[in-house]
Amino acid sequence: MNWLEAFILALIEGLTEFLPVSSTGHMIIGSSLMGIESNEFTKLFTVAIQFGAILSVVVIYFRSFLKSWSFYAKLFVAFIPTAIVGLLAKKYIDSLLENVWVVAISLVVGGIVLLFIDKLFARNEQQAKATEDEDQFVEDQNSDEHVSYKNGFIIGLFQCIAMVPGVSRSAATIIGGLTQGLTRKAAAEFSFFLAVPTMFAATAKSIYDVWKENPKVITDNVPVLVFGNVIAFIVAILAIKLFIGMLTKHGFKVFGYYRIVLGIAILALLMAGVNLNIVD
Repeated sequence: MNWLEAFILALIEGLTEFLPVSSTGHMIIGSSLMGIESNEFTKLFTVAIQFGAILSVVVIYFRSFLKSWSFYAKLFVAFIPTAIVGLLAKKYIDSLLENVWVVAISLVVGGIVLLFIDKLFARNEQQAKATEDEDQFVEDQNSDEHVSYKNGFIIGLFQCIAMVPGVSRSAATIIGGLTQGLTRKAAAEFSFFLAVPTMFAATAKSIYDVWKENPKVITDNVPVLVFGNVIAFIVAILAIKLFIGMLTKHGFKVFGYYRIVLGIAILALLMAGVNLNIVD
């Protein structure tokens, strides 16, 4: 992987990590199109640069992380399902990460789901508008009193679905939040918070596994890893602010159509015999 390829993948990560379009799916597609070799470092890089993305959440919402210990306890409870499933199914999940067919189909199916989400959970937004102070309503929903341990655990179960490449972690957890009565904005922000322990654990586990087997993969590529994280951090800050505005005003449909168009385009290329598999 050269510096330009690292920049493009970090750019993709920062732009898509918190959007309901699947960052993993986009990086798999990006790697395929650029013909990046699927070696140990490439796999590590695509996971490790998530650390830069989660730092953007901590910076933007730093006040939320200064709340109470119950805030962290509920994030931990929400993280438990992903930790268990991730450890038990890691080998199977890793085998799917290089399958562009899985990504394309997941993009289309997920896109269709997003087309109907706004109508299915319209009552959540209506409740917010019915209050005297909508901003206060949304703020209250993010408090410990409105996101219970049970709510967090259920949202965590939805996050497990995102282990399938092409299924957006952001979309899965936001939909999980909507099922618990949160507004789109409140569900999106809790999704951002849950990303911090989830992606930190994934990054730490990947680095540990590689370090245990071949530490030179890391020590020889520290500058590229740092560079990728910096790019992902900067771009993710911009993406989060853009996403919240778009989601509040327009809902999920635009993201649904994007996923469907992209997924169909990839399927068409695969059916036409174009090799989009990651180079081994």
